[in-house]
Amino acid sequence: LGIGFDQSGNKSNLIQLCRYRDKAHDCGAGPLTPKHNQHSGNRYFQQKMSFFGLGGGGLKVQIKLVGSPESSNGIIPLDHLPSWKVRKNPFAVLRYPHQKPDEGYETSDTQSVVSDITTPTMGTPASHYDATPHVSSRHGPIFAYSATEDIVGEVTLLLPPGKKADHLGIKVQFIGRIEMGPAIHEGRPRYDFVSLSKELVPPGTLYNSKSVFPFHFRNIEKQHESYGGRNVSVRYFIRVSVERKFLPPINKEHEVIVQIRSTPPEKNEPIKMEVGIEDCLHIEFEYERRCYHLHDVILGKINFLLVRIKIKHMELAVIRRETTGEGVAMSTTASSHPIAAATVPNDSTGNSHILTETQTLIKYEIMDGAPVKGETIPVRLYLHGIPADLTPTYDAVNNRFSVRYFLNLVLVDEEDRRYFKQQEIILWRKVLG
Repeated sequence: LGIGFDQSGNKSNLIQLCRYRDKAHDCGAGPLTPKHNQHSGNRYFQQKMSFFGLGGGGLKVQIKLVGSPESSNGIIPLDHLPSWKVRKNPFAVLRYPHQKPDEGYETSDTQSVVSDITTPTMGTPASHYDATPHVSSRHGPIFAYSATEDIVGEVTLLLPPGKKADHLGIKVQFIGRIEMGPAIHEGRPRYDFVSLSKELVPPGTLYNSKSVFPFHFRNIEKQHESYGGRNVSVRYFIRVSVERKFLPPINKEHEVIVQIRSTPPEKNEPIKMEVGIEDCLHIEFEYERRCYHLHDVILGKINFLLVRIKIKHMELAVIRRETTGEGVAMSTTASSHPIAAATVPNDSTGNSHILTETQTLIKYEIMDGAPVKGETIPVRLYLHGIPADLTPTYDAVNNRFSVRYFLNLVLVDEEDRRYFKQQEIILWRKVLG
């Protein structure tokens, strides 16, 4: 706990500290053991630690971002904190009409029918747009910032009345960081690709019970979109540090969610492939495009050219595959090209430092019963109806992780044997939200 000495060299502070500990026990706080009211005893003990200068001295730091959707088009409210988890209730997204219509956004006839069901704000004017964000108990109102948006806010320092706080300077930082799980990294669990720092207050003493200091980070290069995965995350946050003499600094962080709008790809060729088993099953599947934005609809068809086995049903699933570890670019290339996989020494199957997590986001049964030769099964899948937070495709970000999406077509015969074929699709973001 540390021992304090007075000017005469006596251990008076230690004796006084023991008195406060006994006093807490006499007042009913209980001893500082897990058996008797540990939380109240720890709070009382921490207050006395602050009295001896070992704690924060009552100084509290608050961070507030000033930007709002009314002041900028590059800020949009979110109804929840994005996560990699799949929502248990697939209709939860219908409760919060939070998608702001993009300027010039047009929907087709088929999309307009579903717009009234799954995306109630996609076809509504901007005046009917509800800009009320979800308020988190930990993060406060949740907003998404575009890649070109400045980060503006203010730092509030609170002190108890009649108290003062000595410091060696107060600084604010904007940090963009890639954090990896403990099973992936080799001695370096995080990597900062953006780090900007500004001094708010020079060394001195705070006397006011409330002090407010504004900050503004302009023209920040936010090259990666925020992502929270199973084993890796991309975070942007504001950190305020209060430096103190002989004591560790007081740090406070505030999360900033960044979303990056992209332009439509120049080449978006259709996917067409014929697969099957020789003399048993030949099918041809075709999808309109390879690249889709996050609110798009996947259209396609499946043709049965030869059917000599008894098919029970057919399923179509959307799979997210997260690959993390050093050398992800080489592993991704090897897994994408089976011929090159034999020449790569450390691929995703042989490198112990590469970890792959596969997650089924949604699964539909698109056919029930045995098909016949020449039959065609249509495919129509709305990405906005998936009960998960879709992200754009990440391709070997800093050679540390990648996130890819696949369409998984599965046929099940009467003996429960499964025949499947996966095809990668590229996702990109058209609107914020």
